Amino acid sequence: MEPIESTKIMIEHIRNFVKRSAASTLARNSGWMFLGYGLRTVVQAGYFVFIARALGPHEYGAFVGAMALIAIVAPFASLGAGNLLIKNVSRDRSLLSDYWGNALFTTLLSGLFLVVCIVLLARWILPASIPLSLIWMLCISDLIAARIIDIAGQCFQALELLSYTAKLNLLPYVLRFLSAGVLFIVWHRASALRWGWFYLGSTSISCVVAVIVTNRSLGKPTLRLSRIGGEFKEGLYFCAGLSAQTVYNDIDKTMLARLSTLDATGIYAAAYRLIDVSFAPVRSVLNAANSSFFRNGQHGIYVSYAYAKRLMPKMIVYSVLAFLGLFFAAPVLPLVIGKEFARTVEALRWLALLPLLKTIHYFLSDAVTGAGYQGYRSAVQVSVAVANVGLNLWLIPLYAWRGAAWASLACDGGLALAMYGVLMFVMAKESHLITEVPSR
Repeated sequence: MEPIESTKIMIEHIRNFVKRSAASTLARNSGWMFLGYGLRTVVQAGYFVFIARALGPHEYGAFVGAMALIAIVAPFASLGAGNLLIKNVSRDRSLLSDYWGNALFTTLLSGLFLVVCIVLLARWILPASIPLSLIWMLCISDLIAARIIDIAGQCFQALELLSYTAKLNLLPYVLRFLSAGVLFIVWHRASALRWGWFYLGSTSISCVVAVIVTNRSLGKPTLRLSRIGGEFKEGLYFCAGLSAQTVYNDIDKTMLARLSTLDATGIYAAAYRLIDVSFAPVRSVLNAANSSFFRNGQHGIYVSYAYAKRLMPKMIVYSVLAFLGLFFAAPVLPLVIGKEFARTVEALRWLALLPLLKTIHYFLSDAVTGAGYQGYRSAVQVSVAVANVGLNLWLIPLYAWRGAAWASLACDGGLALAMYGVLMFVMAKESHLITEVPSR
């Protein structure tokens, strides 16, 4: 075959692939989310470099320690309203206005309540060296403003308009990047408290923009309180699952700040930040597929799991490549964020397996949730969160950040195995219901 002819055939294959991808809603939405997460990854990397250099391990550890505590209760700030919005609106688009209004109402009400609770409890949990004013600012930012941004993005996600979701999710990170640049250039070395003001301002501006864009694009919210009571229990299931997920992802940073040193917290948190960045492509596919999991799940766990199995293989391949990249490129990190973070190399290599473990348990978990078994998922997540706290209480005083890394690996691996067990249990349960012949 002539080289020119071979080239033409190859180009034609590429064109056909692009056409098929454009015609696929999942591929198009995954593309938007991947683009959004890709840009967010770049922005986060720059923002992380600025902040790490401006704050140093000690102040960065103080900031991350406070953030991790707030992140644990953040899912309860919306009482699962965003997840309920996606579930119901993906099946009936006419319900958007009601669920958008109810989500704003519950987020403002429960968010304010949680702000007060966290500020009152902070002195019992966090070191006294972390200023209370910093905790106030981070609470308002992440328990109210950031949650409203998330819900605005979920409105578009439920309608599979993920180009808007990607842009709204990206906005606060862009503003934080710009703020971090100003902080580093003007002050060079700053306190966590000073960065807290920039952080709050960036999130608040993004929140206002998100509400305006959603109202203009999709319509104004309406309040239907009667819907809240009927779905309160399911909303709590979502809250419990998301909070437990945050516990086994972030409680180790709060516990490091309390049980070890802020320097150790900063070292470990810097490595974990890169794990989060490397997981962004997988998260983009999960977000793009969220509505589809609920639609497929209407027909039972077999259909939901079949959908998950279509998506998992490529993401597992990516996660293996991410592991190799993180492990072998780790020595470059101190050259970028400063030699004070030299110990982050070892921490990153310990944690490099996490993207693969997370990929497995997230897809299995979403298959279970899509089929209507969020209660089972939440029960497993809460159990793993409790185990994570126990392991950290045991290992951190003995091994500092290494103990936290071992606990993370054990819990994410255990969660993958447990969710597979739940999936098999639910499939057996549905199979029994299908084959069961009622007695006459």
